[in-house]
Amino acid sequence: MEWINCSKPVRVAILALTMAGAVAAGYLYRDRLPVKEAQAIPSVVAATPESRPTPSVATPLITLPDFAEIASQQGPAVVNISVSGSVKSGFSGFPQMDPNDPFYEFFRRFQPPVPQNSVPTHGLGSGFIVSPDGVVLTNAHVVSDADEVIVKLTDKREFKAKVTAIDKPSDVAVLKIDAKNLPTVKIGDPQRARVGEWVIAIGSPFGFENTVTAGIISAKSRSLPDEGYVPFLQTDVAVNPGNSGGPLFNMSGEVIGINSQIYSRSGGYQGLSFAIPIDVAMKVERQLLDHGKVSRGRLGVVIQEVDQQLADTFGLDKPGGALVSSVERNSPADKAGIEPGDVILKFNNKEIGRSAELPPLVSELPPGTVASIELWRKGKIKNISMSVGEMRIAGDKGKSGGEEKVELGLTVRPLTSEERKQADVATGLLVENVAEGPAHRAGVRPGDVILSVNGDPTGSVEKLRTLVGKNGKRVALLILRGRQQMFVAVNLG
Repeated sequence: MEWINCSKPVRVAILALTMAGAVAAGYLYRDRLPVKEAQAIPSVVAATPESRPTPSVATPLITLPDFAEIASQQGPAVVNISVSGSVKSGFSGFPQMDPNDPFYEFFRRFQPPVPQNSVPTHGLGSGFIVSPDGVVLTNAHVVSDADEVIVKLTDKREFKAKVTAIDKPSDVAVLKIDAKNLPTVKIGDPQRARVGEWVIAIGSPFGFENTVTAGIISAKSRSLPDEGYVPFLQTDVAVNPGNSGGPLFNMSGEVIGINSQIYSRSGGYQGLSFAIPIDVAMKVERQLLDHGKVSRGRLGVVIQEVDQQLADTFGLDKPGGALVSSVERNSPADKAGIEPGDVILKFNNKEIGRSAELPPLVSELPPGTVASIELWRKGKIKNISMSVGEMRIAGDKGKSGGEEKVELGLTVRPLTSEERKQADVATGLLVENVAEGPAHRAGVRPGDVILSVNGDPTGSVEKLRTLVGKNGKRVALLILRGRQQMFVAVNLG
């Protein structure tokens, strides 16, 4: 550009016009392309209070939990459990014939008797170490029917585990392996857990060992059908077959539950999984180790949910509590004066919002405990005190002198007084089931009565176990079969 020689006023005017054009061009260019903050020209106009920019509020940083750290620290205390057993096979029918066919029953009756054979079964599960000397927790349904339980650690060591105790109502089992200085999990407090918190599961779904999955707590104190003694934690953590018995961790790396069940129409994960709160499991474990069984409180009532219509009918302000639909005769509730139609509002000063909340509160009390109950009867509140009874689980004989497995591969129980009279013996153990094992190979059958081991009479499961354990690799069982007594030599190998 060449400057034109002219007077000073003219030169000043030209310069002013040139600068104005440049500024205008700059604004036009700025409309087309963004101007970097460092290139922005500061305003020379003083800002008024109304034009001052509002200070920006700092947005809190949202960080995801460190799943990797929890997995690396707690993973070694999670174990893989493999079980083996057997089931009896008998008449299998006619696959080519419809069971509804009128001739099906005719042919079945005239089929020659088929001897029952043992069919091997195998299963997988998970567990976790709670004591450095080899105490392992898992689900009862993982090991309850197993003849052999193998625990595999993350360092590839394998141990044959002893099923120390089982509690089917809570689905908790305690195993023991012969090992020392093992890594253990940290136990947390599930009562402090909140809905929406992150949790992770470690287990062996479909046999894939030490698989880590994550999710959140979806709900607390869930009651499931036929599982009234456990207030489950509901999560959306991916849990599949093989995860059963494995731990559920919070973000502090503490176990707050045992993964136990899933809701599924396909047999696999569908977003609903349920864990036994670890405080419930630890109470069960302590009772099992100390007493060999779990004692639970009992009222002796049948209860149901109170909906809006029932609340209106009984004159309640809102739905809530547990409606007593029937009372067992001579039960603790009957003796305390509880009647059908009563609505239990509080138990030991804890409000009952839903009927499902009552059974866990009652069952966790030791039998004989005096409990206070606030109930609604005929439009008035009534307070009573009662002594809690002891729950008897139908069909669960456990370690209370009922049916129990012994190392011979037998399931036995003491004879009842009537059975002793019929057999004309003073004592004995009735063989309920014979699994694949030493006794099965020796020819012991269901229905046999074991009278002695190497000449020592046995009338209890514990005594049989003791006698078998102290007699080396071979024992002679005196059994009663029908009316005939015979000795059977069992090689324990």
